[in-house]
Amino acid sequence: MPYSMSTLTIRIPDPLRRQLEKLSRQENRPLSDVVRDSLRRYVAAQRFAALRKKTLPFAEAAGFLTDEDVFKAIS
Repeated sequence: MPYSMSTLTIRIPDPLRRQLEKLSRQENRPLSDVVRDSLRRYVAAQRFAALRKKTLPFAEAAGFLTDEDVFKAIS
């Protein structure tokens, strides 16, 4: 499914730019793809953290105190 794209201009420190460019070359991928993937992962991690924080009181009330507790329940 096609989607529209827009341009975002950001300022980053030169050392970070060099690291991104090196990674781009190593993976043989365009720099914009590497940055998009990084942003996607960051957004997903932040969403997960927010959901976890919201649901943690309910999980603790149900006796799920650790990740191991969850894994035991679903195994």
